[in-house]
Amino acid sequence: MENTIFELQYALDTFYFLVCGALVMWMAAGFAMLEAGLVRSKNTTEILTKNVALFAISCTMYMVVGYSIMYPELGSALLSGITGDGVAGAEEAATYAPSADFFFQVVFVATAMSIVSGAVAERMKLWAFLAFAVVMTGLIYPMEGSWTWGGEKVFGLYALADYGWSDFAGSGIVHMAGAAAALAGVLVLGARKGKYGPNGEVRAIPGANLPLATLGTFILWMGWFGFNGGSVLATASVENANAVAVVFMNTNAAAAGGLIAALLLARVLFGKADLTMALNGALAGLVAITAEPSTPTPLLATLFGAAGGALVVFSIITLDKLKIDDPVGAISVHGVVGLLGLLLVPLTNDGSSFSGQLIGAATIFAWVFGASLVVWFTLKAIMGIRVSEEEEYEGVDLSECGQEAYPEFTNK
Repeated sequence: MENTIFELQYALDTFYFLVCGALVMWMAAGFAMLEAGLVRSKNTTEILTKNVALFAISCTMYMVVGYSIMYPELGSALLSGITGDGVAGAEEAATYAPSADFFFQVVFVATAMSIVSGAVAERMKLWAFLAFAVVMTGLIYPMEGSWTWGGEKVFGLYALADYGWSDFAGSGIVHMAGAAAALAGVLVLGARKGKYGPNGEVRAIPGANLPLATLGTFILWMGWFGFNGGSVLATASVENANAVAVVFMNTNAAAAGGLIAALLLARVLFGKADLTMALNGALAGLVAITAEPSTPTPLLATLFGAAGGALVVFSIITLDKLKIDDPVGAISVHGVVGLLGLLLVPLTNDGSSFSGQLIGAATIFAWVFGASLVVWFTLKAIMGIRVSEEEEYEGVDLSECGQEAYPEFTNK
């Protein structure tokens, strides 16, 4: 009887783990739609190609090398074909079944890489981006993942857990890491032509399809329930089921709070309801709660999300003033608000500390930004990372992919 109960719990936990992984995989569609909606129509095919290709590259590189760097024992078991049979401890069954854990982890890797895609949109060479994806998903992300979720010492020097570090589902490990890589790429790449005037004025470059961007946001919002909810790692007990319910509730509350705050702030600052700020506000709320969705009350989760939604508006404005051109606001949403999410954790989680969160954030940023900068400069020297001015003017769809997303609307 006891063995039957264990097997049932194991099956339910593993099934839940895999379904949540599938929800996170669906976020890839959300990123693709969001980015395709926020770029100009002449760059749509290329950004869609980037999103589907980076997902495939992430899955392959993380399987071949990345997972073994992040979790050496589980990586060896995965490549040896071990399924996880005979695991002791039903509540941790999914965690120690390498195939289930790998599937859940690999979609997080793809999420981090998707963040880079939007920030460098409209002017980067496709193959340079994909070359960076190979290094990011095979080495850069797994290294910082081994220090955080993997529990390894940072270059053998210090363990983040000793300082009170905590990141429940990846505000720093996934989102801030992706934003750090994106920031390095944007700084090496430069701004789009025409984005900033001769006197430093910021010129708006509207996206081509706001309905698509809105759809992408809703897809990401839905996928985030798997992102945060799956990080509970189990559901087949009263305690875990209740924990999952709290995480779902707080995740949704934070997204709502972020959108409302961004919409209201945009009204105050611009005199209009800015849809793009509202969409980024919802995503910012989600990023803010990702570091700790299990301990706040729903009201606090709403307020944390609202703080993220307000911060992202100011961050987008500030980065534009600094001439850091991010077409979709990815660096602000995932980087600046990712840091905020980490710093909010000690307010409700006694097991963490502000100093530990800062040390962890600094470690992630320094490694990912520094390593990414080296890779971007190397790619620039070897193959170039930016398309020509003429290709940028005509749109990278034609120069990089040889086809347009909306050919019937093109004047011939």
